[in-house]
Amino acid sequence: MPYEWTQDTTEKRLTLWPYRSLPRRGFVAFVLATFFMILLPLIGLLGTILLWGLLPFLLLAVGAIWWGLERSYKDGEICEELCLNDTRASLTRTNPNGAVQSWETNPYWAKINLHPKGGPVPYYVTLSGSGREVEIGAFLSEDERKAMFAELSDVLRSYSGLTQPDVPIGPATSTIESPFE
Repeated sequence: MPYEWTQDTTEKRLTLWPYRSLPRRGFVAFVLATFFMILLPLIGLLGTILLWGLLPFLLLAVGAIWWGLERSYKDGEICEELCLNDTRASLTRTNPNGAVQSWETNPYWAKINLHPKGGPVPYYVTLSGSGREVEIGAFLSEDERKAMFAELSDVLRSYSGLTQPDVPIGPATSTIESPFE
């Protein structure tokens, strides 16, 4: 999963980042392999003027592949960090351009919502509190968002005091009369 929970004595921290299917080492290997595969058919053109006519376009193609993958890496430099302690829940998002967005509320009032439809992505997850609703983990896959929602729901439930009772509560044995009747 492209997120992890850490905990120290006073706070729990959830760090999220986009999944990378092609690590940097693979990026270099892919660009070099593409370069050599493009040069392979040019071996038959060595010593001809046609080689110099095709070479700039082939190098431009390799440059475009490099630029596209590099741009993908830059766009994926998103990091979200949710910090939870007894008095504060704060979400900080660092965007690829370096801009930082933040949200803060009391964890007791924090509410997590899962929107199966109607969001920018299926199973869109939001946190609400202090009069604002913010997204979390929109760059995760659908299955990852579902798993994160379940884990985060359990953690937030522990901060709001809505833990499961040790003894199951049975049907009410007494009735309370309403003073308004």
